[in-house]
Amino acid sequence: MVGKLAVVAIGGNSLIQDPTHPDVAHQWDAVRETCTHIAQMIADGWAVVITHGNGPQVGYILRRAELAAHEVHTVPLDLIVADTQGAIGYMLEQSLDNALRRHGISRTITTIVTQVLVDPHDPAFQNPTKPIGGFMTEEVARRFEADGWTVMEDAGRGWRRVVASPKPIAIQEINAIRMLIVNDYIVITAGGGGIPVVRDEHGDLHGIFAVIDKDRASSLLAQNLRADIFIISTGVPKVALNFNKPDQRDLDVMTLEEARRYMAEGHFAPGSMLPKIEAAIEFVGNGGPQAIITDPPNLAKALRGEAGTRIVPG
Repeated sequence: MVGKLAVVAIGGNSLIQDPTHPDVAHQWDAVRETCTHIAQMIADGWAVVITHGNGPQVGYILRRAELAAHEVHTVPLDLIVADTQGAIGYMLEQSLDNALRRHGISRTITTIVTQVLVDPHDPAFQNPTKPIGGFMTEEVARRFEADGWTVMEDAGRGWRRVVASPKPIAIQEINAIRMLIVNDYIVITAGGGGIPVVRDEHGDLHGIFAVIDKDRASSLLAQNLRADIFIISTGVPKVALNFNKPDQRDLDVMTLEEARRYMAEGHFAPGSMLPKIEAAIEFVGNGGPQAIITDPPNLAKALRGEAGTRIVPG
């Protein structure tokens, strides 16, 4: 393997540049733009493993299923995650191949449909918190409660259904991922946080109704691969204190101690920046050299120390 290894986690929302135009054609535009920046990283000598979110895309599939329920069967959540891994993986594969060829680079890019093991007794199943589907008013959201869903307000943006978000324990395909990296493949994996699976009393794997946080799964992947850097690509160029307030302050660097203190002080919204900070803390706190949080246009610059927010040991 040539070059240092970076695990790059792309947010599902960052693949939709304009919420008023979420159609597939515009998603293609966002994927192509993101891949131009990842291609620059590779041209600069980095080995890259890519993960991605799928929140909006899962929401669209759920909505289509709701509208078509009188005609066709519903789709289980684990299969929806698998569907989005394939679709978004395909878009990333094609876009990155095209972007690399403009640099004169020919590489094989592959997507792994990834299962991630969780504990069926994880306390998260008693307290669902992971938003899923579209935003709605409280009045509409309360109607879903009658069907057994849990609903909650999401970071001041509206109400959403929520499901359990258990802690990822193991990435089932990790050995295949390692082998592909060693043989110089560019791997797209753990899409949407991975398909959550559990083992039953016989040791057999089964999908389970849950959503694994993409950033936590990506952090686990980066730890397993002993990555040199873990990058979370999101919708903002830097992490900020007092976000969207008159006294907002963007951060260039946070030590682990500072990140934990800011988190305890409530600076990072649940369902938004908080899981990204938690994932960065997990990576660096377990021996990772550094994590970076930034937006797609700043990926290459962040690696040169010119953009983004870096989380470092001390």
